[in-house]
Amino acid sequence: MNQQPFKPPVQALVPDFHSQHAQFPRAFALIAKAIAERAFPGASLAVTLGHRLLAWKSFGRFTYDAESPAVSPTTIYDIASLTKVIATTSMAMILFDLGKLDLEMPVTHVLPQFESSTDPRRERVTVRMLLAHSSGVPAYERLFERAASRADLIELALAQPLVSDPGSHAEYSDIGFILLGLLLEHIADETIDLFCERKIFSPLGMSSTSFLPSTILKRTIPPTVNDTTFRMRLVQGEVHDENASVMGGVSGHAGLFASSMDIATFALAMLHEGANVVRPETIHLFTQRERLPDLTSRALGWDTPSEPSQSGHYFSPGSFGHLGYTGTSLWCDPERKLSITFLTNRVWPDCSSQAIKLARPALHDAIIEELGLS
Repeated sequence: MNQQPFKPPVQALVPDFHSQHAQFPRAFALIAKAIAERAFPGASLAVTLGHRLLAWKSFGRFTYDAESPAVSPTTIYDIASLTKVIATTSMAMILFDLGKLDLEMPVTHVLPQFESSTDPRRERVTVRMLLAHSSGVPAYERLFERAASRADLIELALAQPLVSDPGSHAEYSDIGFILLGLLLEHIADETIDLFCERKIFSPLGMSSTSFLPSTILKRTIPPTVNDTTFRMRLVQGEVHDENASVMGGVSGHAGLFASSMDIATFALAMLHEGANVVRPETIHLFTQRERLPDLTSRALGWDTPSEPSQSGHYFSPGSFGHLGYTGTSLWCDPERKLSITFLTNRVWPDCSSQAIKLARPALHDAIIEELGLS
């Protein structure tokens, strides 16, 4: 049924942002205003249309301290749950193309530890359900409080009781993507970080993207939190998510670091025939909204615009995207061949600010309006 991925030549983004200040004055002003109102201390933005990079702009600083380093367009951020689509879902797509991944396969066929003698429903959980966040596993659990090691946390994740019948409704789940990452690693016989570097990041030229930034790079990454309750240190250049931290920084749900340019490059591949990553048909399959459960906005790994949506009002119904807890997002519109990458560390210094929830959709709307695409 599946074939080797079709691999057209990689087409690079064409820089065309020399007039970005004239093109996007309102969008840039919205970001500056959000920084002044402490929605986030800094940000990096990339806007692509077709093969053109129309905006590539940095704003603010690493923290609210006036002496803090300024963000540059090449600044690398902890992209949190964008890991789920850029790494984990892409790994699933590649394995699907290679004929190694069956979306309807029960999870227990690969992870027998997921079985339970007291809950036969677990045998009905499929790979598709993990991707579509409809597996019935919990949304989130503070497993790190009970796990002293990666092995401990994996054991706890595999044993989490179902909170709903498999396939009955969609609930966004970190635990589900921890399990999905493990399942994909078993099928590939390779860790997710090494697989993605070899099959995704390197072929696309995403040179700043990795799960474990080098010691030298860590100082150039905006901090996310001064952790006074768990790690008892400043978290900078290491994954913000505590469960991913206990897993050594490599997990299916979080852990990836990247620049806005690298994510825009990834978006280009997703919007233009899957260059050197996956077949166009597979991208379409994974990015179209699932029919079940009823009322879900989820595709396979990806999310789609809903009402209200962090994508704003103008992305077409066939669009796909994802958010990251740290204040990151990527939205892609295949109808317009448009992508908007927006990276921040809105969690600094303590995760309390929710102002990005208003700033982000307004930014997306402003960009599309200023492009004349509304």
